[in-house]
Amino acid sequence: MENTKDLKTQFKKYVVPSVTAMWVFSLYSMVDGIFVSKGVGSDALAAVNISTPYINTIFALSILFSTGATTIVSMTLGNGDNKKANEYFTLNTVTVSILSAIIIIFSLFNLDKLAVFLGATNSTIDYVKEYLGTIILFVGFYIVSYSLEVLIKSDGYPHLATIGVLISAITNIVLDYIFVIQLNYGVQGAAFATGIARVLSFSFFFIHFLRKKGKLQFVKFKFDFKILKRIISIGIPDFTTEVSLAIVVLIFNQSILRVIGEDALVSYSVVCYINILVLTTMMGISQGIQPICSYYYGKKDNKSVLAILNMGLKSAKISSIVAFLIVVIFAKPIVLMFISNSDKELFTYTVNNLRIFSFAFLVMGYNVVTAGFCVSIDKPIYAGAVSLGRGMVVIIATLGLMVILFGGIGIWISTFISEVIVMVYARKILLKCKNDIENRKEDMELIEA
Repeated sequence: MENTKDLKTQFKKYVVPSVTAMWVFSLYSMVDGIFVSKGVGSDALAAVNISTPYINTIFALSILFSTGATTIVSMTLGNGDNKKANEYFTLNTVTVSILSAIIIIFSLFNLDKLAVFLGATNSTIDYVKEYLGTIILFVGFYIVSYSLEVLIKSDGYPHLATIGVLISAITNIVLDYIFVIQLNYGVQGAAFATGIARVLSFSFFFIHFLRKKGKLQFVKFKFDFKILKRIISIGIPDFTTEVSLAIVVLIFNQSILRVIGEDALVSYSVVCYINILVLTTMMGISQGIQPICSYYYGKKDNKSVLAILNMGLKSAKISSIVAFLIVVIFAKPIVLMFISNSDKELFTYTVNNLRIFSFAFLVMGYNVVTAGFCVSIDKPIYAGAVSLGRGMVVIIATLGLMVILFGGIGIWISTFISEVIVMVYARKILLKCKNDIENRKEDMELIEA
């Protein structure tokens, strides 16, 4: 086993940049929402939220390939086969680039249908089309940029991931202010700000790999569909976690329109932004420990694998409690960033619902880290059971049941109930994974003896 101090250093080295990167992603949409609400109005804020499922789906597709690729690349590097690791890295980058081109063409030709499918109403459809129509142009930079950002950590440069996303975040904030507030470009200006920021982050990461400073670099390769299938199978759980945001937001939007009314979409927009920020924090911890666990799992250093897992779970627990307390105590100033308190009814309604929803933050971290750990030790079925449960199956069933039992208030409590249900079987899955690792350790000791 690695020295405990060294493991803690590696944990911080990988998790801090990963959490920072995930925060930046969630802040992209949040900053857009803040500037749009102040510079355009509440209908425009609702439109940005309506567009969120599309953006989350794009990000989820990047995670699908990135998570699988970084697991395989890290394990391959751990086994000492740099040549194969480079081939897998290049294969993944080319694949996501091709996928991006297909998505752009399909989305642009179906923009009207896409806006209606996402839930655009008569008062928001023009805003949705303006925002989405611009974002779509930058899809390639969204997908490839995040892929390179994740793999740069496997290359041994997690600090560059932090620098890259910070450059992008600062650019997004500055351009949002210029385009939306100063130049009055509206939701389209917010979309351009986000897209340009992604171009810069992509350029930063791409230049690193072109310079061939680390172990990973672009090389000649053959399309190996067997490896692609493995990349996808490993990435599905984390993909499910992220794409669940898109599906849940879409279903919640429809439920709110049907049960409460269009005005409540503005409240849900605020709740959704805070939820994404907390969830991506947990995903950052999860994705931060994945390359380290995969590396030591490839080296068959089981004690180090379990030590990193415990660090991840402890970090998620602390983050969950802190997030809950911040939201409960500072709910009013948080909501004030998006909604003026001059609209007292909407403001109070949103504050109350945000506090109710925040109980889910106490549980989701455990579930997300459990799923991520299963991915890191190549247990995609276990990971999928947790991710698919919390991301789609359980939350959708719980939402329907809570609405039937409690009406509108049921929408705001359903996520907490869902996360608790998933945690019950996630604990059993994690225990099974730990036992498998311990048995693997015993088998190795018998072989060595």
